[in-house]
Amino acid sequence: MGMTTLIFFGLIGLLVVFLLGVAIYDVVQSKHTILRNFPVIGHLRYILEGIGPELRQYIVTNSNQERPFSRNQRRWIYASSKRQNNYYGFGSDTSIELEPNYLIIKHATFAFKPLPREPGALPTIECSKVWGAARGRAKAFRPESTLMISAMSYGSLSAPAVESLNRGAAMAHCMHNSGEGSVTPYHDHGGDIVWQIGTGYFGCRDEAGNFSLEKLKQVIARYPVRALEIKLSQGAKPGHGGVLPMAKITAEIAEFRGIPRDRDCVSPASHSAFSNADEMLDFVEMLGRETGLPVGIKSAVGQMGFWVELAELMLDGTRGVDFITIDGGEGGTGAAPLAFSDHVSYPFKIGFPLVYREFALRGLTDKIVFVGSGKLGMPHSALLAHALGCDMIAVAREAMLSIGCIQAQLCHTNKCPTGITTQNKWLMRGLDPTYKSVRFANYALNLQYEIMELTYACGLPHPALLTLEHFDILGEDFLPRSAREAFGYDPAWALPSKAVQERLWAKAKGEELEKSKEGSKAELSPAE
Repeated sequence: MGMTTLIFFGLIGLLVVFLLGVAIYDVVQSKHTILRNFPVIGHLRYILEGIGPELRQYIVTNSNQERPFSRNQRRWIYASSKRQNNYYGFGSDTSIELEPNYLIIKHATFAFKPLPREPGALPTIECSKVWGAARGRAKAFRPESTLMISAMSYGSLSAPAVESLNRGAAMAHCMHNSGEGSVTPYHDHGGDIVWQIGTGYFGCRDEAGNFSLEKLKQVIARYPVRALEIKLSQGAKPGHGGVLPMAKITAEIAEFRGIPRDRDCVSPASHSAFSNADEMLDFVEMLGRETGLPVGIKSAVGQMGFWVELAELMLDGTRGVDFITIDGGEGGTGAAPLAFSDHVSYPFKIGFPLVYREFALRGLTDKIVFVGSGKLGMPHSALLAHALGCDMIAVAREAMLSIGCIQAQLCHTNKCPTGITTQNKWLMRGLDPTYKSVRFANYALNLQYEIMELTYACGLPHPALLTLEHFDILGEDFLPRSAREAFGYDPAWALPSKAVQERLWAKAKGEELEKSKEGSKAELSPAE
C-alpha cells in the first residue's frame, strides 16, 4: 500500500471521526432543535441561511418577497429572540414610494422623554383598560402587558412548544391563550391563561359533546385561568371549525379533548350552547356570573349583521362581552382548506375597523377591551393596531418563529422539523423548553420595547394614546393619504376615556414614579 493511499484513508478516517463527533454533539446538545433532530446535515441549514442573502440577491428572491413572513421579518424575530443584533444596515431595501398602501408613521419633532430604565430591564406595556371592570366581574384584572400569545392548542402544537410558550409568557408577564383544545398541564408553567372555548367544548364537554359548566369549573379550579374566550371563528378558516389531523391525535390528546383517535378531529362550525347573538349574551353572562371571570369572544369578520345586532343588544348595559378578539383572515393555522385560508373573511386592517365602528357609533368602546390578531407581531403593525383601537395584541406564528419555527409550512403533516407543530416523539425531543421559553420572552420584551420606542418617537408615553392621525398611507402619484380618512374614523375614535388618558400622562410624567418602579418589569435573559 503506497503512501498516497495511506494518506487518503487516513484523511477519510479523520473525516469520519470528525463527523461522528459532530453527530454526537448535535444529538446531546439542546439549544438548537434542527441540529438535535437532524445531526450533521442540520448544519447545512445554517450554512445556507448564512449565504441566503447572496443566493436570493443573485438567484431567487429578495428579503421582502417570501410569504407569509418575509426574510427580513423572520430575521428580526430570530435576532430579537436570541438577543442578537436586530438592526439593519445601509438603509431600507424597500422601494417605499413605489409600494402600494405603504404605511408611514409620522414622528414628532420632539420625541417624548421616558423615565430612565434600570440596566438590563425592559418594562412591559401595561394595558390601559381593566378586563371585566365594565361588567363588574368579580375577578376583573389589568394585564401587565398589552401583548399576549394567540390561541394555539395542545395537539396543534407539541407539548414542549406549549410549555415553552407558557414559561416564556410568565417571564414576559404576558397572557397565554390555550386555544380550543382545552387547558392542559403543559399550560401550567407560570403563565396566566385565557381559556378558549370552541364549538367542540374540549375540556368542558359532557359525553354527548355538549357544554358542561361543572367540568369548566373543575378546570378553572386547577389552572391559573384569568379569562374565558368564546371562539366563534378564526381568521384562517372561519365558518369551518378547528381541524386536528388524525396523525397528530395521541392518546393523551384524545383524553384531554374527549375524542376518538381513529379520525380527524373536526370541530362543529357553530356552537350548540347558543345559536344567535341574544342567546350568546345569555351564555356570556352565565359564565361571568358562575366563574367571576371576564368573558369575551373571538371571531373573524365576514357578514356584519351579527356585529350590528350585538352592539344594539349591549346598548342597555344589562348584558355584554368584556372583550372582543378580532382575527384577520391572513391569520395562520395548523390545518385548513386552501379556499378558506385564501378567500374567507376580511384581513385584519379591513375587518377590525368595520367591527370597531359599530361599537364606536354607539359609544360602547370604553366598556370593551379590543384584542387584535393577524400578523401583528412586528412593531409597526402592532402600533397601527393600537391606533385602530386595539387595547391588546395577540401573536401566534411570530411566537412560533421565536422558539425556532423555520416556516417550513408542514404544520398539517405531523412532520414539523423543529418539533413545534408535531406529535412525533423524535422531532419533539429536539425542542427544549428551558432555552425556547427564554427566546419567546426575549422576543416579547423586544417587541414591546420597539413599540414603546415608536410611541415615544410620536411624542406620546403609551400606545393607547396613538390615533390614526399619526399615520399616513402612501398611494399613487406620490400622494400621502391620512390613515384616518382611509379607515373612515372620527377624530375621537380609538382613544381611551379622558380619565384613562390623564392617568397615562400622569404616570409617564413621574407623578406615579414610585408605583411604576414596583410595577411589571422583566429581565431580558440570554438565549444561548
